[in-house]
Amino acid sequence: MNEKAISQYLSFILRHKPEEIGLTLDNEGWADIQELISKSQPIENVILNKDIIKNVVRNSDKKRFQISDDWTKIRAVQGHSTASVNITLKKLVPPSYLYHGTAQRFIDSIKEHGLLSKDRQYVHLTENKDTALTVGARYGKPEILVIDALKMHDSGFEFFQAENGVWLIKHVPIEFIAFQ
Repeated sequence: MNEKAISQYLSFILRHKPEEIGLTLDNEGWADIQELISKSQPIENVILNKDIIKNVVRNSDKKRFQISDDWTKIRAVQGHSTASVNITLKKLVPPSYLYHGTAQRFIDSIKEHGLLSKDRQYVHLTENKDTALTVGARYGKPEILVIDALKMHDSGFEFFQAENGVWLIKHVPIEFIAFQ
């Protein structure tokens, strides 16, 4: 079983395109696991079942998914591009600095506009430089941006944290970004 392929499929469906399979998400992003199973096509010849989904969720190093306490529902914890999902997140005071990984080819645009959520609901930030480097490398030659998060918070910006520890914010203006 290719857990990576199944995780990518779940990310696509639960974060971006539930309508591809006719799946319904509630406003908190929850989908009925049985409905997900019944509407999904095989992924690399693997037919989804509860045990496979539980294993993918349990073994995911990025902790992108959450299963409800009663094991009947699943959701992606962040990264949604669907307007109908608006997960209630708790506002938190961030650490002094957070990091964002990107590719060098995006730097000119970031220097002009800051960090924008674009097709997602939030800009994703991390407390870990290595994580930012890994994320940036997915898109080209990586660049790590240092975000003056506490200064942003003190200036009135709201920070949230997803279940998997990813920090979320709507926009990061240029004056709070240090380029390395």
